[in-house]
Amino acid sequence: MKTSHSFGGPWTKDKLNRLDKYLSAYMKIFTTHPKARNLITYYIDAFAGTGYRAAKAGNEDQGLFDDTDAENFQKGSAVIAIETEPPFNHYIFIETKRRFIEELEALRKSHPDKSIRIVSEDSNQFLKRWCKGMDWSKNRAVAFLDPYGGQVEWETIESIAATKAIDLWLLFPLGQVVNRILTRKEPSPAWSKRLDLIFGTSEWRSEFYKKPVQQGLFGEELAPEKSTSLKAIEEFFIKRLKTVFEEVATPMPLRNSRNVPIFLLCFAAGNPRGAKTAVKIANDILLKEEE
Repeated sequence: MKTSHSFGGPWTKDKLNRLDKYLSAYMKIFTTHPKARNLITYYIDAFAGTGYRAAKAGNEDQGLFDDTDAENFQKGSAVIAIETEPPFNHYIFIETKRRFIEELEALRKSHPDKSIRIVSEDSNQFLKRWCKGMDWSKNRAVAFLDPYGGQVEWETIESIAATKAIDLWLLFPLGQVVNRILTRKEPSPAWSKRLDLIFGTSEWRSEFYKKPVQQGLFGEELAPEKSTSLKAIEEFFIKRLKTVFEEVATPMPLRNSRNVPIFLLCFAAGNPRGAKTAVKIANDILLKEEE
């Protein structure tokens, strides 16, 4: 019996539908455009899971993993990518959970006509090394970074942007992680370090925390307190993306049942020649209401 992972709520299907539309549009360009036809295409999926997801609803505010009946299975990002037509030349799925890797291996064996590589390694470490080691004059890629929390590090995003050849889809944990660890007073050293890794800067401290105007009871200065909003956090992160990518799309908030944005579905393009077209396509997909 296959193993799926149940993660998220109704927004998960919405997110995957939009990824599906972009992959189809991307590969259509790369098989019809005369110059693009000569390039080798990669799809790389960090935090790939099993390739399937459970259709039944779980707790939408955290990742839940379980076995489920076959009729409850729906396609995850890995299967969606493999079934994209026209197909990519190569697929790379990154996963560290053993039972998920076993399912990905089964998926690879069931598609012997596809070039599929499964990597059991920390996504940040692999992506940084892979981006640096590829010849980007001959290759192009779409990367899908879909973490369960705040695992994606800014250095990884920088490495992807530096290739000038990868289109990035990223699930940014806006309310799921970042807003939660931005506590009323400044976060603990451990959480502050995590935020430094996520944003690639310590400037979030001055952006999200302000010293109270009034002094303490005995005239002492009070510690900075949280002074931000989900929208301000979103704008700060998108501004950061724009420092390294050629073009960045308008992100789409993914909301829970209480209408709180828990993730942002972000898109950024690094190739100077194709970035405007890529972002136009992504914006059309992100800003359109799903039917």
